[in-house]
Amino acid sequence: MKHSPGFLKLVEDAKTRIREVSTREVKQKLDRRERFHFIDVREDHEWAKSRAAGAEHLGRGILERDIESRIPDHDAEIVLYCGGGFRSALAADNLQRMGYRNVYSMAGGYREWAESGYPTDHD
Repeated sequence: MKHSPGFLKLVEDAKTRIREVSTREVKQKLDRRERFHFIDVREDHEWAKSRAAGAEHLGRGILERDIESRIPDHDAEIVLYCGGGFRSALAADNLQRMGYRNVYSMAGGYREWAESGYPTDHD
């Protein structure tokens, strides 16, 4: 997908303030059964088609509205992902602005997760 220059500028700005984690690091965390929230922020139709195994869904459209009821602990570790790592970077930036202190965006997103052969769930 070709993104607009304005969107890419917004994402690059957000990436100066957030932390990213690789798909490999997330898979290793899951394999070690570490406790963290693995959140898919993609659209409902993307989630319904396929998703990373073990992820929860909280789409970008409702993330900021619902996050505090789903994850009230602002120190909880949260790893967000989207299709390619752009929307999750924006989401991570917003959650940090809301006071969440342990938020990461998964670089490469679902696309890299699936291409790496990591486990997925399907409806």
